[in-house]
Amino acid sequence: MKHIYTSLDIGSDTIKIVVCELYKNKLNLLASSSYKSKGVKNGLITDVDLASQSIKSAIGEIEEMLDIKIKKLIVSIPSFNAEYSVIKGNIKITNSESIVTSDDIINVLEEAAKNNNYSTREMITILPVDYSLDDKAFIKNPNGMRGTNLGCRAVLVTTPKKNVYSVIGLLENIGIEVVDISLNNIGDLYSFNNKNIEDKVGAIINIGSEITTVSLYNKSILVKSSIINQGGKNIDSDISYMYKIDIPTAKRLKYKFALAHKKNASVNDIIEVKSAYDEHLKINQFEISTVVMSRLEEILETAKKEINLLTSKKIDYIIITGGTSNMPGFEYIVRDVFGDNANIGNVKMLGIRDNIYSSCVGNIVYFINKLKLKNKNYSMINDNEVYQMTSITSKKLSTSDSMLGKIFGFFFSE
Repeated sequence: MKHIYTSLDIGSDTIKIVVCELYKNKLNLLASSSYKSKGVKNGLITDVDLASQSIKSAIGEIEEMLDIKIKKLIVSIPSFNAEYSVIKGNIKITNSESIVTSDDIINVLEEAAKNNNYSTREMITILPVDYSLDDKAFIKNPNGMRGTNLGCRAVLVTTPKKNVYSVIGLLENIGIEVVDISLNNIGDLYSFNNKNIEDKVGAIINIGSEITTVSLYNKSILVKSSIINQGGKNIDSDISYMYKIDIPTAKRLKYKFALAHKKNASVNDIIEVKSAYDEHLKINQFEISTVVMSRLEEILETAKKEINLLTSKKIDYIIITGGTSNMPGFEYIVRDVFGDNANIGNVKMLGIRDNIYSSCVGNIVYFINKLKLKNKNYSMINDNEVYQMTSITSKKLSTSDSMLGKIFGFFFSE
């Protein structure tokens, strides 16, 4: 059976969807799409009807690409007021051979979560830190080991119930089954995690449209996060105010003409636009890049302060992602603020080079890792649908263009 997974990220500016196939422990991109969102503000759903229509349209684009119906998916939940609590659990290994199984691992994690109050909050996930087995401690994976007493330390992630139910209720109303929920800052980690950072303390900054999320990780475990109420739309507003142009024009200039840093911007590179008063304006690249740079510097400096508030420990790495990080010259503003301690994230998937998809892709990787922990096989699309999709897609696409035949080496932790 082919293992196919769909991930949805409901953003304030765009709805992002990614469909991937797991084949021989490698992840293939089958389709991706971003669609203008409505009815979403600061990552929260504010108008159910508008948001539903945006999501249906975004899913419709993917269905047209693959010629199948999307019925199941993973969805990211807003991380507003997320809490991260250290929990502990202990169970007895009761099978006759005293061998730890995947069921025992799930049971000890469930035991650890039992003593928490869920009256106003909803559990998003449990992030295992390590396990103990009898007198052995700090075990990463006890599966297959012999012992009688299994313990665990983990981080329990919860959010207010309304964050979860507003999203799940909306999707159920349009006929979509939510298979799993996650947070975007969990997905971001799994997009960029590697052996160089897995045992270190670090942060990921995701610059979204209306908010910037700052997340702290210790040994690849999400432990804290905070939200800054600034993002890409603030840059659009700055450009709009400075040149007296409408927001759509300002946004187009930001992505098509401006640079994130004035270092390589040219005073001789000029673009003409109409102002809100129907006046013809000539804008040079250096001036508009200075406007963009000023706001980006403010966002990143604020994020830097947030990291210092989240921890007093030495930060080994900082990764910056989100759509704004794709801007040309962004690496220079990162270096100005953080020195050599920060890098721009790079989603290493053939067919996706845009960091707006980092959370979507990472949440699929995280979901697959949870399946491995449970020793389960699962696909969100059945075999008949896969056959239909493969045969029709191969007719639509030439061999050189087909994403079905292109595999990238994203190996998962065992």
